[in-house]
Amino acid sequence: MSKSIKLAILGLGTVGTGVLDLLNDNLAELKRRSGHNIVITQVGTRRQRDDIDSAIVQSSDLMAIAESDDVDIVIEVIGGMTVAKDVIIHAIKHGKHVVTANKALLAEHGNEIFALADEHKVHVAYEAAVAGGIPIIKVMREALAANKIDWLTGIINGTGNFIMSEMRDKGRTFDDVLAEAQALGYAEADPTFDVEGIDAAHKLALLASIAFGIPLQFDKVYCEGITKITLQDVTYAEELGYRIKHLGFAVRRYEDNTSDAIQKAVSGIELRVHPTLIPENKLLANVNGVKNAVLINSHPLGQTLYYGDGAGAGATASAVMADVMDLIRVLTVKDGHHVPHLGFIPDQLSNTPILPAEEMVTGYYLRLQATDTLGVLADVTRILSDAGINIDAILQKPAHQKGQVPIIILTLPVIESQMNVAINKIEALQAITADVVRIRLHELD
Repeated sequence: MSKSIKLAILGLGTVGTGVLDLLNDNLAELKRRSGHNIVITQVGTRRQRDDIDSAIVQSSDLMAIAESDDVDIVIEVIGGMTVAKDVIIHAIKHGKHVVTANKALLAEHGNEIFALADEHKVHVAYEAAVAGGIPIIKVMREALAANKIDWLTGIINGTGNFIMSEMRDKGRTFDDVLAEAQALGYAEADPTFDVEGIDAAHKLALLASIAFGIPLQFDKVYCEGITKITLQDVTYAEELGYRIKHLGFAVRRYEDNTSDAIQKAVSGIELRVHPTLIPENKLLANVNGVKNAVLINSHPLGQTLYYGDGAGAGATASAVMADVMDLIRVLTVKDGHHVPHLGFIPDQLSNTPILPAEEMVTGYYLRLQATDTLGVLADVTRILSDAGINIDAILQKPAHQKGQVPIIILTLPVIESQMNVAINKIEALQAITADVVRIRLHELD
């Protein structure tokens, strides 16, 4: 072996421990693939652990580790926004390459971090930040580098997918499944980031920047969670041939669309996370449990789907060490291969606008609760027609409460602002007794 590559792991939680275990289990294979010895010289931890090799220095002084001469690559798996950001910036300023799984930090501060890394001629690798063990960052930056990506969508939060899968397969309520997800460790005690879509929005911001060559803009991602999805909606969707998934969408929109429903749309990019009806025969509709999947539509390749474990010690450690292996090549090969952080040369990132939520274009599932009176359906369909909204299907269910009738409507794609106007008018009808439930719908064609 021509050189020893020295690693520091900051954080010994689930992921940090997973990286240690992977190195112990697969060290011989890693040496064969890299041509170099790989050693962990230091770990950052708040408490000393007896199960770690005595040759590895354990310390709570993360800044000292980040600047140590005995470290080539810093692996940040602390999480959070404050300490992690400070230590990554410190490591970069001291000429260290960084590997991180911190999607929240990169989504909100990645532009600053990547610019600093370019200035100091080091690299920040982050494969583990999106979709766990699925190598989606590498695929998009390298394997699809010759393609123009028109849109991507995906299940990028395993907790939300587990909840929706259990509701559909076993007829369980949201609250019941969430409690099990917390007991199994899929969801935190405070599950807000998962069930309200914030975690998925962080990941989507990263994917969109790589797909379209735009700066990271997490603050412009429309975000909607799954807490309002009921068993009724899951059942009605199934009857209509659809399944509800919690998806992230990044869509490039063009001015030359000819469909009447979207002729007023302006050129830009949609970034959105929300529950979505998709046809039950699509592969993405059959990704269940805590699995993740990303579907990319690009030219000239067409649609490709990437599927696997989205979280967990093994999957995340695999992605972390894949980044380490790439960085070893940067460190040990003269003029080493270097892929730009977001896949595009920094000064070539475009200022294509991110469209506001009111300009989104999707189909819709609408669930209305109405009194069983003559003419209510005619009033609803008239309002939709007046708003320029085309109906694709209507499902009127028998009354399940005295005098109360659920009406389910599927629409063709329409601009969100038109739908907002229509829903406000529908809810103002005397016969409508509850807020209209809306779930967006995509055929994924």
